[in-house]
Amino acid sequence: MKISIITVVWNGKDTIRHAIDSVLNQTYKDIEYIVIDADSIDGTVEIVKSYGNKITKFVSEKDDGLYDAMNKGIALATGDIIGILNSDDFYPNQHVISDVAQCFEMTANVDMVLGNVDFVPAENLSKIVRFYSSFKFAPWKLRYGFMPAHPAAFIKRTAYKKVGLYKLGYKIAADFEMFVRMLIMYKLTYVKLDQALVRMRIGGVSSSGIKSYWIITREILQALKRNGVYSNLFFVFMRLPVKFIQRFVTRK
Repeated sequence: MKISIITVVWNGKDTIRHAIDSVLNQTYKDIEYIVIDADSIDGTVEIVKSYGNKITKFVSEKDDGLYDAMNKGIALATGDIIGILNSDDFYPNQHVISDVAQCFEMTANVDMVLGNVDFVPAENLSKIVRFYSSFKFAPWKLRYGFMPAHPAAFIKRTAYKKVGLYKLGYKIAADFEMFVRMLIMYKLTYVKLDQALVRMRIGGVSSSGIKSYWIITREILQALKRNGVYSNLFFVFMRLPVKFIQRFVTRK
């Protein structure tokens, strides 16, 4: 099966090369690699272009934010499976995509494979300081604001055709809203792969302070309400102690 990997970037010259190399170094051969740039001015465009035809498709133009860029990539993708790798994330080893493909092949009727994410500091990319596991995820937990690790979710292109693209009215939680549609409204099927498929540098948009936490909490409630799923502020705030504990737990 062909697997499309989409990297979205804006002024990411310090990390984009690492993300690209982690895709190009995969042992799995049937990869379509799409890079969507938001009209960067810091040298990112030149770095991407230096890879020539190793990048299957490259678009550099202004967009309406992160999720608009993801939607552009999905629209261009021709693979059976789609994975999204942000420009400051990377695959931790060369067989990630092979493992994902094997998982789909062994469970042919599932719509998505959900994996785990390791968080690492920018100054030491081999030091895991926190991890996010999708292994204990269940769709009912969305009501409480929990979601599978979006960067480690590989989703069939047919699922996006059925459910639609990311909603642009969200600053942070469009991926959460997508999972609500996919897993609760459309009841798409999934399998969990209990291994780290992506490493993320600490400091992403959804984990950068109290203000972001409040924005994502509000957007989570909005996403649930718009899709007819009952929740309330107390339910969603219940995830806070769990996330706090996760900051002090590392994977052995």
